[in-house]
Amino acid sequence: MVEFKNVSVVYPGGVDALHRINLKINDGDFAFVVGSSGAGKSTLIKLILKEVNPTEGEVCVNGYNLSTLKKRKIPELRRTIGVVFQDFRLIPTMTVYDNVAFVLRVIDAPQKYIRSRVPYVISLVGLTHKAKAYPSDLSGGEQQRVALARALVNDPQLIIADEPTGNIDPALSYEIVDLLKGINACGTTVLMVTHEHDIVRHFGGRIININAGTIAFDEVIGGGNEG
Repeated sequence: MVEFKNVSVVYPGGVDALHRINLKINDGDFAFVVGSSGAGKSTLIKLILKEVNPTEGEVCVNGYNLSTLKKRKIPELRRTIGVVFQDFRLIPTMTVYDNVAFVLRVIDAPQKYIRSRVPYVISLVGLTHKAKAYPSDLSGGEQQRVALARALVNDPQLIIADEPTGNIDPALSYEIVDLLKGINACGTTVLMVTHEHDIVRHFGGRIININAGTIAFDEVIGGGNEG
């Protein structure tokens, strides 16, 4: 669960990034976060990852109260969160398999677990046949699928997808969101930041609109039937 209680963030120089935000995302939710550039979406994500601290208010994520979280516990918090970025952030010298396995190797997961978990997650995103390929051999859509597999491999409670369709063909954008929806259907909470209103209209669901540092709209809307 993610909860913001009266959260404000004021950056040096007096920039009021978020102003008294109250927000609750329950376990198993899927929510789109929308808003114009500079509205506060990135600050919201940075708060969840404890990359910035609130100027006032309280943030709770996956059972951690970030106001009282000790610095040495931050990696533990972040292991409960998978992040998918717009620019993929794959390691070019590693194969698809090794890019995904890297996440588990960093935390010293047992080799036996890595050998079973990594192929399973790669199969979930439909890339079993590309496991030995390198990022340069993949299309943008395939690279984003690898990034999604990497976010999933540690079985996080929450996935944050930060503009995950920004660098791929529009036709493939729906496939990526379909994958995220399928992951959500298995119980993982998903928070997807996007500026692509066509996708939001197509899929519908919970929409959180941030405008000038405040939540302007937080409602569930119906989706369309056609892509």
